[in-house]
Amino acid sequence: MRRVWVVGVLLVGLLLGACTDPSSGPEDAPPSPDVPASSPSTEYRRPAASPRAPVKASTVLYLGDSLAMENQRVLGQELERDLGAKYTSAPYSGTTVCDYLEGTKARSLVPDRDKAAVLVRSLRPDIVVLQFWGNAWGYTWCMDGITHNASPTEYFERYAADVKRLTEQIAAAGGSKRPRIVWVQQGPDPMTPDRVRRVNGIYQERAAASGDLVADAGKTVSPAGARQTWVQYLPCTAYEHDHPDYCTQPGRDRTALHLDKDPLHFCLAPTTATPKPCPVRSPGILRIAREITRVVGESLRD
Repeated sequence: MRRVWVVGVLLVGLLLGACTDPSSGPEDAPPSPDVPASSPSTEYRRPAASPRAPVKASTVLYLGDSLAMENQRVLGQELERDLGAKYTSAPYSGTTVCDYLEGTKARSLVPDRDKAAVLVRSLRPDIVVLQFWGNAWGYTWCMDGITHNASPTEYFERYAADVKRLTEQIAAAGGSKRPRIVWVQQGPDPMTPDRVRRVNGIYQERAAASGDLVADAGKTVSPAGARQTWVQYLPCTAYEHDHPDYCTQPGRDRTALHLDKDPLHFCLAPTTATPKPCPVRSPGILRIAREITRVVGESLRD
C-alpha cells in the first residue's frame, strides 16, 4: 500500500513540474530564473458589460502558481464582465508564496519586476487575489529545501511565516491605499488532503488577522458535504446544463474537473512545456473563477 502512495506522490510532483518542464521530477531544480516560466503580465481592458449590481470602479491584481496560470484568462473575463474591473495577472508556474517576496536576495522563479510589492506600487490595485497550491515538493529555491514530506512541522511554520510576510509587504506597498487581499482556498489534494486543509487554514487565519478575505473556490470543486474529498467528476450545475460545453457528460449528469492523468490541474487540456492560460473550456476553472469574482464583488460593495 505504501508503494502505491509513493507512486501517487511522485505523480503529483511530476505534474507540478510539468507546468514548467515536463521532464522534471518533484525535486529537480527549477529552470533558470533568467528565463522565468510564466506568461507576461497580462492586462484585460476591453469594455465590460454593465455590472449586475452597483460596485465601485476597481483594479484587481492576480498572482499565483500554475493553477493561477491556467485560470488567469477566465478570471479576467469574469471580473471585467460582472464587475467592470481593470485586471492584471502575473502568475508563474511552479511558484509558491515566497517567490513573490521582495528583498529576500534568494533565487526565485518570479523576476524582480513582478514581485508582489513592486506590482502593488505600480498598479495601485484595490484587490490582490493570491492563489497558491502550497508547493510542498522543494521545487522552488526560495523554500530552502523545506518539504512537507520530509518535515511537515517546519513546512507549515515556514509557509505561515511567508504568508504573513507577503501580506505585510503588500500592505506596506499600498501605503495609504492598502489593497485588500483575497486568499483563494484550494480544492482537495488527492495525495495529502490534510496538507491542503492546513494550508487553507493558514489562509483563513491570516485573512482574519489582517482584515482580508478568503474565497473558498475549492468548495466549488468538492463534493457536497465532503469538502476534503478529491473527485474527478461532479454533478453538472444548472449553469453547466444550460451551457453544454461545460457539462462534459450530460447523459450521466456529471462534468469532468480533471484529466485522467492530471489530478491537480483543472484545465481539460494537457499541460505544456510553455505555461499558458487554459486554451479549452474547463468546468473546474469556471467554477473557481466565478467564486473568486463573487467574493471580490462583495468586497467592493462593502
